[in-house]
Amino acid sequence: MRVTAGAERGRKLRAPRGANTRPTGAKVREAIFNILGPLSPDAVLDLYAGTGALGIEALSRGARCATFVERDGRALAALHRNLRQFDLTSRARVMETSVTVALQRLCCEKSQRFSCVFLDPPYAAGEVEPVLALLSDGRVLDNGAVVIVEHDRRHLPPERVGALQLVDRRSYGDTGLSFYRRQRELA
Repeated sequence: MRVTAGAERGRKLRAPRGANTRPTGAKVREAIFNILGPLSPDAVLDLYAGTGALGIEALSRGARCATFVERDGRALAALHRNLRQFDLTSRARVMETSVTVALQRLCCEKSQRFSCVFLDPPYAAGEVEPVLALLSDGRVLDNGAVVIVEHDRRHLPPERVGALQLVDRRSYGDTGLSFYRRQRELA
């Protein structure tokens, strides 16, 4: 598994053996970033980060910084190793906890807002809608932020969750991608 573009293009990402992770494949990662277009130099949030493939890809393509949320020990070891190997630790924050706890902490901090969120939970866990609901309140998202959900293509997340509106949906084999945009607040 390699970074597909940007400053780290072609460099190999390490994945843990036997961990309960399903790294996003290169074809799907490349599709995500082609759909997103050029990244703004803002902060990204990688939820259920696993090896950090999506957040590292975003950093490689110009994101200023990334926050990774993961709680599996083997995945965390691979994530930390990948960040050190690519010399990205100064642009990364790793939260070693559940996504729900991490989002509660981030909401309380109010110092960091994200323009792009990658949400790739275990397909069978049923966590997409509750996490989208937590994100939809806007306390961690910039106006106009994009949330990309990776899911089983047979189990589609809803078209709208609070302030998050579905704007695009694609399938790549068994993998589905749903793109949400946070509706802008009126000033």
